[in-house]
Amino acid sequence: MTIRDRIFEKLEELDMTQKEFSEKTGIPQTTVSDGRKKKTNPTAEKIMVICKVLNVTPEWLLSGVEMHGTRSNPMDWYAVDPETDAGKIITAFNSFDSGNQKRLLGYAQALQAVNEDVL
Repeated sequence: MTIRDRIFEKLEELDMTQKEFSEKTGIPQTTVSDGRKKKTNPTAEKIMVICKVLNVTPEWLLSGVEMHGTRSNPMDWYAVDPETDAGKIITAFNSFDSGNQKRLLGYAQALQAVNEDVL
């Protein structure tokens, strides 16, 4: 199954029209329709917005594999929406010089240690 197949399968599951999908993702309706007819996949820069609209992970959209419980291998990386709190922290971190990045990491580690002590 391709990325395109998973998108249209999920649209059917969500009972979402191509027009609704287009409006929510900002992808022109003609592009969505052409994708279905010509069997093309979306461009890389649209993957995250598609995942957000369909409420799926990038791993599922790209591979069809979803992590459940402990049966899957742990991920060594994360895909984060820049509009979430985590995304905003990452964006801020990446804008800092190395000294401030180290300082922020120190704060995060100290907060994590305090949190672990509370639990």
